[in-house]
This record gives sequence, C-alpha cells and structure tokens, in this order.
Amino acid sequence: MASNARVRVEERIKINIGEAKNLPSRGHGSVGGRDVFCTVNLDQEEVHRTNTVEKTLNPFFGDEYNFDIPRKFRWLSFYIYDRERSGKQDKVLGKVSIKKEDLRKYQGKDHWFDILPVDCDSEVQGEVHLEVRLEPIQKSEDAPTLTRLSVRVIECNGLTKNNGACDPHVNVSLWCENEKLESKRTKRKSKTTSPTFNETFHFEIPQRPGEITADSLAALQLRVTVWHDSPGIFGNIFLGEVRVPLTGEAGLKLNLSHDTWYFLQPRENNRVIAHDLGSLRLKLNYTSDEVISSKHYDQLLGLVLQSPMVKPVTCSAAYILGQVVSNKQEAAEPLVRLFLHHGKIVPFIESLSEREIALETDPNTIFRGNTLVSKCMDELMKLAGLHYLHTVLRPVVERIYQERRPCEVDPGKLGDGERLETNFANLKGYIQETFAAISKSAYQCPSTMCRVFAALKRQARVFFPDNQEVQYCVLSGFVFLRFFAPALLNPKLFDLTQEQLDPQTSRTLKLISKTINSLGSCVGSRSSVVSCKEEYMMAINKDFFTDSYLQKLRLFLDVISTESAPHQALDSPIILKEGQLVKRAMSRRISLNIFRPSFVRRHFCLTTRGLSYSVSKGERPRHEIPVDNIRGVEPVDEAVFKKRNMFRIVQPDRDLYMQANNCVEQKEWVDILSKVVSHNLDKTEQYHPGLFREAAGWTCCRSPTQTAIGCAPVTADKLHADIKLATDSDREMERLYALFSAHLEQLRRLQESFSYHPAYAGDPSFEPKDTVVGYNTVASIISAVNSLQQEHHDHDRSRARGIRYGSRMAPIGDDNYLQLRAAAASESGPRRYRPVGSTPG
Repeated sequence: MASNARVRVEERIKINIGEAKNLPSRGHGSVGGRDVFCTVNLDQEEVHRTNTVEKTLNPFFGDEYNFDIPRKFRWLSFYIYDRERSGKQDKVLGKVSIKKEDLRKYQGKDHWFDILPVDCDSEVQGEVHLEVRLEPIQKSEDAPTLTRLSVRVIECNGLTKNNGACDPHVNVSLWCENEKLESKRTKRKSKTTSPTFNETFHFEIPQRPGEITADSLAALQLRVTVWHDSPGIFGNIFLGEVRVPLTGEAGLKLNLSHDTWYFLQPRENNRVIAHDLGSLRLKLNYTSDEVISSKHYDQLLGLVLQSPMVKPVTCSAAYILGQVVSNKQEAAEPLVRLFLHHGKIVPFIESLSEREIALETDPNTIFRGNTLVSKCMDELMKLAGLHYLHTVLRPVVERIYQERRPCEVDPGKLGDGERLETNFANLKGYIQETFAAISKSAYQCPSTMCRVFAALKRQARVFFPDNQEVQYCVLSGFVFLRFFAPALLNPKLFDLTQEQLDPQTSRTLKLISKTINSLGSCVGSRSSVVSCKEEYMMAINKDFFTDSYLQKLRLFLDVISTESAPHQALDSPIILKEGQLVKRAMSRRISLNIFRPSFVRRHFCLTTRGLSYSVSKGERPRHEIPVDNIRGVEPVDEAVFKKRNMFRIVQPDRDLYMQANNCVEQKEWVDILSKVVSHNLDKTEQYHPGLFREAAGWTCCRSPTQTAIGCAPVTADKLHADIKLATDSDREMERLYALFSAHLEQLRRLQESFSYHPAYAGDPSFEPKDTVVGYNTVASIISAVNSLQQEHHDHDRSRARGIRYGSRMAPIGDDNYLQLRAAAASESGPRRYRPVGSTPG
C-alpha cells in the first residue's frame, strides 16, 4: 500500500491574461484612457507583471506566464493597476481573486471575471494560532468556584502587508451577544508578517454561583482581531479576525486545552458596495500532481517507453494517449520529457512522424496541424534548444530593446515625425542582423535536435523521393515557423528578455517575426514568391526573398539535419539565468550588539562558468564566483533577516546571501544553481542555517568559528545533472497517469473497438493482428491505471485520517477539511475518475 510511502505534491499553473474591458475612467467627464497593467499574485505576493497598455479603458494584454508553484497558497489573484507617470504610487483599480479549490472550474477555457474593489476586508489573509481553555478558579477558601477563560495568542502566519509594511498586534475581546465585556491586546511586533507573541490573557466568565453550564456560555463569544499599527490619520488597519463560540461543536470543555489554528476572516458586518469596474478575460490551466514512489509507476512506464517499438505505432501507449486526449499539448509535455530522460526521444519522434508523413498527400501541409507529433516537436525544441535560442536571438532582442529605433512600415500607423524610408531602413537592418545570427549558428544547434531533424529529413526523402523541396518544407516548418518566429513574437515567454517591452519594440519584433516566418515558408517551396497579406510588407519581401537568401537558409537546414556534422563548442559561456536580486553586502561586519546588514540591488548573471553581479545590466561585473567554488545552495529562513525569499550560496570562506523578488524567482534561482553545481566534487553535505556573528558565532549552533562544519544537512539533491534536459521522471509519470485516468471511459470504448476490426477508425492499413496488439495495449494501460488509482486512494485515506481539524495543516475556517473527512470515511474502492489537474481534498 502507498499509505506509508512518501508522497510529494507538485503544482504548476499556466496563465493566459487576455484583455480587460470597460475599466472605469479617471474621473467624471475625463477624456482619454488609462495606462493599465496587470499583476499575478499568489495570495498577496506579486510573481508576474504584464506590459503596460497605454491610453485605453479596454487593454489587450495577450500575456502568457507559466510557473511551478513553490509554496502553499489559498488565492490566485490578478490586480489591475493604473500606472502613475508622475512617479507616485500606481493606483489599483480592482482585482480578480480565485480560490485555489475553484481553479478547476475554469480549466483550459477562456472565462470573463468581474473586477472587484480592493479594501482591507478583501485583502485578508493568513492564520492565527491560539490556545484557549476554561479554568476553574477560587479566590479564597470560602469563595465559590468561578470559571475564567484563558487565551494564549501564540503566533500569526502570512499576514497582509499594507504599503509594504506589517507591524501587527492582536486584540482579544470577550463579547456577550453584541456587547463587548472586556478587551486586551498584545504588544506590537515590527516588520514581520509571521509574528510570534506568546502572550496569555484571562477573562472572568460572568455567571451565577455554582457550576458553569452550556446555557451560561451560549451568549458568549471570543473575538481575536489582528491589526497593523499605522501612524496615519486613518488609524490602525484591519488585517483579519476570528470569532470563537464557547458552545456548540466548537465549544470549550472545562480544563481541556484547545490548541488550534484559524484562518483569519473579513469582518462579518462588512458591506460590499457594488461597483462596475469592468471585467478581465483569463485562461487558466492548473495541475496538481501527487507524486508517489517510483516503483508504482513501473508498469505504466514500461508501456509508454515501448511505444517506438510497437508496430503499428497506432497501437502504442503514447499514440493512444494522443488519441483520447483532446488537448495534444497536455500529452506532449510529459511524453517528451520522459523520452528525453530515458534517451529515446529520436526513435519516439521518428515513429510518430513516419505515420503522419505516410498518410500525407500534400507536402505543404505536413506537420502544420496540431497533431501529437507537432506538439512533441514544439516541446522538444523548447527543452533541448532553449539555450541555443538564447545564444542566437538574445543579443538581437537586447539591441532592439536598447536602441528603440522606429520600424513601422505600415503607412497608416506611422507616428508623429516618423519617415517611412527611415523606418524601412531600420527594419531592414534588424532583419539582416537576425537572419545572419540564425544562418551562422547551424553548427551550434544541439545534437539532440540535429538527430531528430536528420530523422525527419530521411523520412521525407523516403515518402517523397521525387520532390526534394519536401525535406526543406518539413524542417523549416519546425525551425522557423515553430521555433525562431514565435520566440521573436513573444520574447518574454522564451526568456529572451526580462524587460517590460514597450509597444514600439513589440511591433518591431512582430515585423521581424513575420519576415522570418515567411522566409521559412518560402525555403521549402519550388517558387521564391510568397503571397503577402499586408501590402506594406511587399517591399521587405522583395529584398529578402532572393535566391541568395534562400540558398543560405537551405544550407543552414542541411547542416542542422546532419547527424555527423561537427558541432562547435560555444566560445563564450552559456547564460543560464540573469536578473535583479538583492544581495547582502559581503564586507559588512556584524557584532553581538549591532546588527546592521547592508542590502543592495544588483544585476546577477549565471553562466556555465560562474555567477557574477554588477551594478546594472551591461556593466562590468563587480565580482564573479566560479561554479567550482559553489559548495551548495540553500533557502534562508525568514526569521534570519526578517526578509522573505532569501537564499544563500555556500562558499569555502563566506556565504553569499541574496533575496529574490518573489517566491517563484527564488525557486527558479535555487533550482538552476543546484543543477549547475550538482557535479562539484567538493559539495558540502552540512551547512549552517543560521547567521555568523563575530562576537557570538553561528546563531544556529553557537560555534565560534566561521569555517566550522555545518550543523544541518543540505537539502536532498533530487535534480538531474543535465542543465538543459533536467527531468523529474516520477512527476512526468504522474502527469501521464492523471491523463489516462481522466479518460478511462474513452480507453474502454477504444478497447471495445479493437475487438471489431472494421470499427477502428476505418483505417484500411489495419490488419486483424494489429487489433490484437491494440486491444492488449489498452488492456495493459487500464490495468496500470487501476493499480495507481488504488495507491492514490490509499494515500488519500491515510492522509485524511492523520490530519486534525484545527491543526497547522488544516486550520479552522476552510471547507477543505470536509473533503478530507469524506475521504477518510471511504473504506474501500479506488477513485474511478480524477480530472486533469485535480487535487484530492
């Protein structure tokens, strides 16, 4: 049973922020729009920001953002802001908040959400930890026994910040119906969203002489309210409250201590005033996978990895998954990662593409649809070719962003003072630079991609021996139309830049992408003339659609599709990640009584050789740490510096402390640094989770020597050493299981159709023996899925039984516990259906 197996939950979300409509104007009678941007927040923490769309009340964002969720959260929120050009604080117009449990309702579909107002009640988040008990007291021997209420405010967690600050205190009061009997408060804690109070308060229960009864407690209620101490004219700011009845299911029993966590709630008497703030269109794809022990995936893993050897391929597990899943991208992502991880990606792609080419009669439409093999190729190029893409296009994109030369060639869209001839020359220069960067990079193309391209070219020659252009059509369709052109069109999605692109730069990149896309279509054609929808692009096409350019592109395609081609090592190190981080100054001395760490913002750049930082991007590095000198990478507890999202780089002499902008970036930096140093021979196995102070030593173990051996083990390294192709095989198998599990009914119908040869897709190439192979494959898939379902069911039941309502894992105030309790009550029977991305309980 899996109930005792170690299970980890991996969450990921893909967000498409489409557009907003009917935003409120700046004021009554105002003319013009707003400069609008949107942020993505986990609870209250911003993790992403869109570009600003200027002068409109109906902004189109067209923004995509994907990330692994690194921590627990309750709400996914989208804040709409009006940018203030005067340097003042940007004005929040409203927000859309979706509870974590409700994300599945909007899975994979565009949905319009009403934008709601933002106030202190709508911003409530976090928990409070209380210990409450009823105690008998007797003031003297002759006095009657009375009862008092003892309340210990232990701590809070994840409180809301107000304008970046949180200085909380807690009010504890006893109420009788609507009358406050007595109120007390804790001391204020400064600059923390997770304060520890450990303060106890006592309230005498009003009663008649004699033993206290349920009736005497019925009208009493304990209210615990958290406030942010604010010196402003509006006074303290409400952060949330908890109301604890002294009777009923949540009632207290004499001499029994109730140690309980509660979710903070908005005020009960808060009245929401209706506002028409517009609406926001979003498309969400949230997945939550419970990854269990590797051994449980072996049966399904074997079926999937056999797919390239199964004849015909239509009877293989991978192909069958592509048939039953409507969204091919959902199937392609885990399949490609899995076959890359096991070194079988080339035969896998070759087996799928062979069937598609064999059935195609028009060479111009090969791989142009959203088939499983096309989506697998897209995913392969993103994984295996990302660093190659950065090497080729990042310098071009950065130059375009820095220079910001006008390149608009549509006469109807020219800006004030712009000349068409100048813009045409600017655009032509950028296209030439982009073309040169691509055509000269053939020998730098990753070998994995080259081997797959060689297989595709080989198949095109077999099935179209009399049409040499087909091989170029097949390759260009992937390399230009689905790799280079999309990256230019959306550089942030491909991590080519981290800058917020202005409309002019975005338009320039779009025009370059159009030209590269058209060149890719032309290189596989017998004619060098390509139809152009936009008349203003004809002049550009005349300059680039020449025999000289097309010949260079064909040569480029020949090189990247040759397995034996000598691939050049890059002269310069590969940039793996870069961005702004806040670092603690390494030269700052900290004594026992003076704690004044200095934190400065720097631009960090991680390459395959080392980690460097400079004052700003493009400047000479101030310091560089060779990869070989990094002994470990560990997150830093918030309590050390009272700062979130900190992590440290463990070095031989002194650790380097850094702070990321949010929890997502922190995870990305820690993950990529861990991968880079995974093969270092002198990696440390122990580290100090605390801070070293010269007069007091390490705060964690009190060791007086800074170079002393660490007192805590480093985080277990679960990452693959290959930076470009790192894969969590168990996680991908869990994803595949979830897809198969969600489509069990389709699998059963397919199994039945295999029993009757004519019923299977009407494919004349099928022979009776093929239906036997297909039937057996589907039967094996269903068997493997049922086995995994039972393992998951056993774990869900065990987990539900092990969680106490009111514990840190299940605070009171959330209906999740009801689902957990229902799972615990189920004694037998596996889950028969689990929607893609669903989270048990």
